[in-house]
Amino acid sequence: MRNRRTQAALAVAALLGSAALAALPLTTASAATDGLAVQYRTSAAGATADQSEPWLKLRNTGSSAVDLAQVKIRYYFKADSAGASYRFACSWAVKGCSVITGTFGTLANPTPTADRYLEIGFTPAAGSLAPGADTGDMQLRFHQSTWQPLTQSDDYSFGAGQTSYGDWTKVTAQLAGQTVWGTAPGGNNPDPTPTPTPTDPGPSGATLFDDFGYTSHTDPALAAHGWRVRSNSGGPGVPGAAWDPSKVTFTTEGGNSVMNLETSSAGSGSSTTHTEVLTQDMKFKNGTYAARVKFSDAPKYGPDGDHIVQTFFTINDLKAPMADDYAEYDFEYLPNGGWGEPSNILYTTSWETYNPDPWQAVNQHSESRQSFAGWHDLVVTVDGTAITYYIDGQLFGTHGSQYLPERPMSINFNQWLIDLNGQTSTTPRAYDQRVDYVLHVKNQVLTPAQVAAKVAAYRSAGTTFVDEVPAS
Repeated sequence: MRNRRTQAALAVAALLGSAALAALPLTTASAATDGLAVQYRTSAAGATADQSEPWLKLRNTGSSAVDLAQVKIRYYFKADSAGASYRFACSWAVKGCSVITGTFGTLANPTPTADRYLEIGFTPAAGSLAPGADTGDMQLRFHQSTWQPLTQSDDYSFGAGQTSYGDWTKVTAQLAGQTVWGTAPGGNNPDPTPTPTPTDPGPSGATLFDDFGYTSHTDPALAAHGWRVRSNSGGPGVPGAAWDPSKVTFTTEGGNSVMNLETSSAGSGSSTTHTEVLTQDMKFKNGTYAARVKFSDAPKYGPDGDHIVQTFFTINDLKAPMADDYAEYDFEYLPNGGWGEPSNILYTTSWETYNPDPWQAVNQHSESRQSFAGWHDLVVTVDGTAITYYIDGQLFGTHGSQYLPERPMSINFNQWLIDLNGQTSTTPRAYDQRVDYVLHVKNQVLTPAQVAAKVAAYRSAGTTFVDEVPAS
């Protein structure tokens, strides 16, 4: 969460996703046996375009229902330059854009027509696809994060003459980790992505748990328990804004103690206050991170529309531009859009590294364009194979092993304004983000259900704080 976030067109670009391992090409004959087929058309047929528009349909040609959450579709293309970054969007879909995810990756074996891919997935809310049915239109698009025109005539999966839907074998589909449709370029068919295996949370899992039962930001217990309330100036956010510790308060809601972060503005940098609470130590690495967070779509007073960001994340320091031991894992909710998005969107982003000037980044993200106002259980797990995000017990995104942390991180919550363009009024307004609890279990991957059980056990025992995690 840094000044780079203010570069709206670039900040959430998913640049270099999971590297696919080489595998033998699969023929389309076996695809029909396994019961899936992908249809494709383009609505941007030019050799160059402002954005590529691969519209897709997934057909179930088998005899049993298919769980869409187990399906991954890949569209292969050639990057316009080695440092090019891309952003995905869903314009419209029969099933709803909120159930469709899009991430970018790089190929293990680049070819003259492909070194990247766009991977389309589905959230559990997408449900299943009955035998003989298709998903209907998925009107998808992607563009360079700089909005420079892209060349698509040299893209493996692109078909300029494909202006109506038809089976398209230059797009691949996986079902439950096995490729069942299409042929990837140059032996790049994806191998199954390892799924982290939950471990039983026993006494060996050193734990941090905090119920945020404090009296104020000056409560001595807050610092004694390892927290720092930010007061120093700087990014991210509106230039000239202050980070105001007094706007971090504590109250009760639903019988539980909660921490409240307030962000306010009257339309200028000097009138804007941001808030952030973070651990003093960077000592958290592999394991499970969880928090219950209340996002807000509307201000508690004043006019709505600000480009506000509400977060839960882990991070360490960037020691040098493009340093490969940097790590950051974000939940970021934008209730009023921002970074080029017109309305509410939630991102989870895993960072490998970045260069602030000139801007260059290596990350992978998942997204959902819908309202997330209200309380949500946020869980991210980090093990030796992947970073996996859950929201309210449902899988939200899985990011590749190249984004795993090399060094420990801090745990952070903050709320801030990207800019003042969303609402230009000088009328004062303020937004709240609330946090019910935070949990970290070192070196253990917990399911969301195990997280809930562990938190319930602490509360049943009257435990409001524990920190067994040793200093790094």
